[in-house]
Amino acid sequence: MLRKSLVTLFSCLTLISAGASWAQAYPNKPIRVIVPFGPGGPDALARMIGAQLGAQTGQAFVVENKPGANGILGAEALAKSAPDGYTIMITSSGFVAAPSVYKKLPYDTEKDFAPVTNLVENPGIFVAVNPGVPARTLQVLIDLARKPDSKLSYGTPGVGNTLHLSGEFFNARAGTTILHIPYKGAGPAVAAAMSGETQVMFSTPPAVLAQLKAGKLRALAYTDSKRHPQMPDVPTAAEAGLPNYTHSGGWFGMFAPAGTPPEILNRLHAEVKTAFANAQFRERLSALGADPVGDTPVEFKATVSADIKRFAEIARLAKIQPE
Repeated sequence: MLRKSLVTLFSCLTLISAGASWAQAYPNKPIRVIVPFGPGGPDALARMIGAQLGAQTGQAFVVENKPGANGILGAEALAKSAPDGYTIMITSSGFVAAPSVYKKLPYDTEKDFAPVTNLVENPGIFVAVNPGVPARTLQVLIDLARKPDSKLSYGTPGVGNTLHLSGEFFNARAGTTILHIPYKGAGPAVAAAMSGETQVMFSTPPAVLAQLKAGKLRALAYTDSKRHPQMPDVPTAAEAGLPNYTHSGGWFGMFAPAGTPPEILNRLHAEVKTAFANAQFRERLSALGADPVGDTPVEFKATVSADIKRFAEIARLAKIQPE
């Protein structure tokens, strides 16, 4: 019996030692970073994070844009990748909104992925318009959108994206029928709003902050409970007359395939925390207008589960039927 117990103990210690050695050796080759959208949104963050993590680890973090089907194609590619830490994904919280707007996905959002960390949060979103729209307040926009002959439209990175939910939630709260136009990423959606192809934009700060500051888009409201620190002249939705439209803009997070060893997930998380502790990197990050988080894999997994339920409720309130 004693001999058997010692063998079992030795086996456990060997596994622990092997896991620790694996984590220390990781990464020893380039890491593929899937971004399931085109330029804009999580793409900018992925390239910034990738460059910083590459400098810290000595291995390249190679960003691969894989747009299509509102991020589903990229997520499917990650789900089918080897769970060895050499393929990860940086995506938006539209990832957890998708189960509420699609009847069938080619993966299980909770079972086929390993959350690594919530990189940044967007406390709110901007309601913005093309400068040619004759609305300088949110109420004027609502009045315009309520007219029977209104031809206002808004663009998003795709059907079922969190910004699509935000737009339809706005329609439900404001009693409007602004038409949704899906694009293949935040970049094309922002470009459409600036050109006048669409007239309204519901967007997280990282995608539009530069355009708002340059006057290429006009912000009418921000949906957090307080004003955005980089756009202090823009009222909150409550201040602008729509108090029932206060809500979060979601997050950008890092994921690995299910089955990725905890040691690898923890190493990736530790590298992100190191990056966030770098003052110069945080300064560059703050320019995007998002708040760094960097929570643990366990904490982020709980966030993912809770947000699947939260977005399901928003979809219900916005009367979005699964396709």
